[in-house]
Amino acid sequence: MHGDRIVIEPHHQRAARQIDDWLVKNSLPDRERLVVTVAGESGSGKSETAAALAEALAVRGIESAIFQQDDYFVYPPKSNDRARRKDIDWVGPGEVRLDLLDEHLQAFREGSETLTKPLVRYAEDTIETETVDLQGFSVAIAEGTYTSLLSADVRVFIDRDWHQTRAHREKRSRHAAELDPFIDRVLEIEHEIISGHKARADLVIDTDYAVHESGAGR
Repeated sequence: MHGDRIVIEPHHQRAARQIDDWLVKNSLPDRERLVVTVAGESGSGKSETAAALAEALAVRGIESAIFQQDDYFVYPPKSNDRARRKDIDWVGPGEVRLDLLDEHLQAFREGSETLTKPLVRYAEDTIETETVDLQGFSVAIAEGTYTSLLSADVRVFIDRDWHQTRAHREKRSRHAAELDPFIDRVLEIEHEIISGHKARADLVIDTDYAVHESGAGR
């Protein structure tokens, strides 16, 4: 998403190295392109962890493309906020074109060299398109709240709830409206939805940003 602010901190890098160590242990990526998802609640550090993982992979000479769920929302951010305030039941996976994101990740997996995808411009509250060059990329990293629902080879889940992530959300906030009491209600609903997604994960990042293998398996 154009206009997003990402600050990679040491704990994100530490978690990314642990994820990469796990990938190495499992001989990944292999000859096939790999799709990794990073899911978690708002402010849990999904974008930062995805970017840090891309950096860790680059150290091994592996190029990766990051797909942000934010680009796949039905409405751009400010319009989506208005839709939520008009009808709180709008909050949930239906806000996102997960089917399109899944389609694009499958195209990546099948070897597409270019892809035309949505691009959200936050300040303008618009959704445009961009064509990305995927030549030479071995890994796609999809990050976002509901990305555990996507078809993926490896799923990572950040196990921090919306109470624990408030400080981080304040740091990244693009508008004061994102931190009002209504947003707390939105985050509570999101928590109710995705708390069960942890069971789908191969790797879980705990509150101290240590990475643990879960029982989900590949």
